[in-house]
Amino acid sequence: MVAPMIEGDKKTADAEPGPRNPEAGWFGDRAVEPRAKTEMVHGVFDRVARRYDLMNDLMSAGTHRLWKTSFVAQVKLRANERSLDVAGGTGDIAFRLKDRTPAADITICDLTEAMVRVGRDRAFDRGLVHGLNVVVGNAEALPIADRSIDAYTIAFGLRNVTRVDDALAEARRVLKPGGRFFCLEFSQVALPMLRRAYDAYSFAVIPRLGEIVARDRDSYQYLVESIRRFPDQTELEQRMNQAGFRHTRWRNLSAGIAAIHSGWRI
Repeated sequence: MVAPMIEGDKKTADAEPGPRNPEAGWFGDRAVEPRAKTEMVHGVFDRVARRYDLMNDLMSAGTHRLWKTSFVAQVKLRANERSLDVAGGTGDIAFRLKDRTPAADITICDLTEAMVRVGRDRAFDRGLVHGLNVVVGNAEALPIADRSIDAYTIAFGLRNVTRVDDALAEARRVLKPGGRFFCLEFSQVALPMLRRAYDAYSFAVIPRLGEIVARDRDSYQYLVESIRRFPDQTELEQRMNQAGFRHTRWRNLSAGIAAIHSGWRI
């Protein structure tokens, strides 16, 4: 059944940005203290939770659904495996995983209680009452036991984590030996002409949509800026390797607007 929400450990270290976790000092294009960034990201998703899925449809003209379908197909979750979907508050990835593998045991973990509440309500509406749990927790300090998860997924969430390298290390910690890591995230567009058009659209249209639909232009301005500051495909793969993942690879979607990264805990 859908479990009651559990307040996870939101404590994080006060590590300063540097060679490790360089994104920790930036909230979009604003320089901030790492602790402040975590609270600011929490505030963004607390404000946009109710309109989050609608905005995804509008911003991508529905393309995010195709990306997520491709992502879930790559996970290949098996019956009775345990899966953890991090930053998965509204349930989009978890529900797709459950549809493909009804016997899997899936936990949704998200930093923001408002996002988790949306996901819990959607689960009840879909009649998902077995093998789906929800928990409030930070990707950098997961309230999950060591070596207890078969598949870790995170979709459009890693770039919002204050300390990306810490989150990658946590992902490896909770995975069983032989466990799989999968990340779907906005990335760097490979084609120069498409990149220019995508940048123009992102900065001109997305914040305006946020202002009209979600009544929150600033949050969507941050989301656009956060994409540009996120590591490109090659750098993220290198950082996955540094975190201890093996057999890492990545695959572009829509010429690199998004990419799927994967790796194994050996």
